[in-house]
Amino acid sequence: MDIEKIIREMTAEEKAALVSGTDFMYTNPVPRLKIPSLCMSDGPHGVRKQIGGSSDGVSHSEQATAFPTAAATASSWNPDVTRRMGEAIGRECRHYGVHTLLGPGVNIKRNPLCGRNFEYFSEDPLFAGVMAAAETEGVQAQGVGVCLKHFAMNNSENYRFMGNSVASENTVRRLYLKPFEYVVKKAKPAALMCAYNQINGVFCSENKWLLTDVLRGEWGFDGVVMTDWGAVHDRVAGVKAGLDLEMPGDTAVCRRWILDGIADGSLPKEDLDKACRNILKWIDKYVQPADPAPVDWQAHHALAAELAAECAVLMKNNGALPLSGGEKLHITGELFENMRYQGAGSSQINPTMVTTAADAFRERGIKNYPLEACDKVLVFAGLTDEYESEGCDRENMRLPQNQLRQIDSLCDSGKRVVVVLFGGSPVELPFFDRVDAVLNMYLPGQNGGTAAAQLLFGEKNPSGKLAETWALRYEDVPGAADFGKKITEVYAEGTGVGYRYFNKRHIPVRCPFGFGLSYTTFAHSGWKETDGVYRETITNTGDRSGSEVAQLFIDGELRAFQKISLNPGESKTVELVPEPADSKVYSDACTVPEEPPKFPVTMESRFTDLRQTFIGRRIFNFAMNTPKKMEAAANKLPDGAEKDNKIKGAQFMRRILETNSPRSLTMTSGKTVPYNYAQAFVELTNGHILRGLGLFFKKIKVPKLPKDE
Repeated sequence: MDIEKIIREMTAEEKAALVSGTDFMYTNPVPRLKIPSLCMSDGPHGVRKQIGGSSDGVSHSEQATAFPTAAATASSWNPDVTRRMGEAIGRECRHYGVHTLLGPGVNIKRNPLCGRNFEYFSEDPLFAGVMAAAETEGVQAQGVGVCLKHFAMNNSENYRFMGNSVASENTVRRLYLKPFEYVVKKAKPAALMCAYNQINGVFCSENKWLLTDVLRGEWGFDGVVMTDWGAVHDRVAGVKAGLDLEMPGDTAVCRRWILDGIADGSLPKEDLDKACRNILKWIDKYVQPADPAPVDWQAHHALAAELAAECAVLMKNNGALPLSGGEKLHITGELFENMRYQGAGSSQINPTMVTTAADAFRERGIKNYPLEACDKVLVFAGLTDEYESEGCDRENMRLPQNQLRQIDSLCDSGKRVVVVLFGGSPVELPFFDRVDAVLNMYLPGQNGGTAAAQLLFGEKNPSGKLAETWALRYEDVPGAADFGKKITEVYAEGTGVGYRYFNKRHIPVRCPFGFGLSYTTFAHSGWKETDGVYRETITNTGDRSGSEVAQLFIDGELRAFQKISLNPGESKTVELVPEPADSKVYSDACTVPEEPPKFPVTMESRFTDLRQTFIGRRIFNFAMNTPKKMEAAANKLPDGAEKDNKIKGAQFMRRILETNSPRSLTMTSGKTVPYNYAQAFVELTNGHILRGLGLFFKKIKVPKLPKDE
């Protein structure tokens, strides 16, 4: 592709189309110049190739392997896990003709209540960067691009569409930008997705300091910058700031703004050409025909179990595990049959098959005994989709009350109790001292049941370590009282997040960052440094083969790590060279703005704020009819994976609408809710009836798209 020649020949209308997406997951083709369309798919732990061209793809997508989510894969402390997963996902992308995967996500886990934490790796920036870089390399080795997300400081869900993340430059750079910087420099992702939120009052989609000065100028990124779906505010300001592609596109107003900007000179032609150049380079490198060769779905299903087994964290064990296979077991808990294996939201995969814990136990012929006749109790508990999802933050850090009552009752029976946990985030464990073992599976993917059985019966040895701190109670978490409560999110704790905070203040925790038990034991010699190289000898002092992680902390921060496998009695010396520390000095100043008023509503108000007036309530309720109808239709389906996925899709749509803004709603829905309609909603809610009604008839005129000419 002769990119410079193409740019010279493109009309302004064709350029405006190229920098806008279409059909929810594609770039606009320009048939006249033989510019093909590039296909994207949600990730990051599997391929969600949409069937159809709308947001309904959340519940209507091709079958693919649902691998463990980032919360799980991070706990492996093994970059080879995310690399191998990336390779398999890349292979499935090729099969379906997907050219770029939207993921991985490397946002820092600032608070355990963030509803999307299951998609993120860690509270530590280096660790998140290392694990994400390996996944990026795995996917891109298959000829499929990766889109790193969500850049940056997208650390909560309640106000993510309009929230203002307020923090000092020192906090932003040393903690929240670090994982992005690591992946950009080490793995060179094809694209990067800017977040919805503001950083210190400037939306990420038009933040020149973020997208050009830092990302391109300091880090050398030369790929495509796209928006998160519906994250555009001022399209012309975005192009000038370094934003290339608007997604999902099909918004007439954004093309109108670009065409008007070129016509009146407010948008320099060279800025638009720069965006087109980045997109054309991306298309030229990654667009290729779908690979007709079949995917070995069974092999990928087996790989999902293999990876999940390495990710699980044994958080407690008083000798109750591993099971011998000869015990009489009482098996209970709502997640035994209905295992939660993935998160809810845009990353929801339509799995090729699912093996629950119950399936795996049935395959082994394990009998379930009554409580009065058992030797041990296994209870499968954890967070369900109702409690944890993209689109909203959790209300608290507790398990469902019915599960807590059940576990207490089982402990009262005097039997030895083993808890198997599923979920994407830390929870309070008030029963921890009463039970005999806790095996944390996180969200282990579609074959998590096989992995759970292998670990419980000692066929595999747990080797996972926590990539985040598990607090004793939510009140101990920094900023607990204020998190996710309003548009202005003040990062008052600075870089004191996770283990940095708890260690510095000597606050007891349930289980610390980097913690995880094994069925064997290890002895560490301690670190010795020579010429910048740190060495430690680790010995397996038990009677089982197992894996251990060497963790190097310097000045209270993780600087390097490596996982090794050891046979009984075997010793290995680990040599690590720490990542260099950032010696630059950044400002700790932070100006906190006043919280914007909730009324009158604006294009950036939370959609729930429309309910403040009679007409606003009618508009809100009308919009909410869509997920209600989706859920009603889903409930009529026969029980099975399709019904479950469609119910989850409807619930996700409800959460998204509730937390959306009129502006982001129109930027996401394109032709369905034009920009003038969103303006009308605002005016009507504020009582400006005639002005609002008039806006419904204000058609936004743009030329036909090149593909429609």
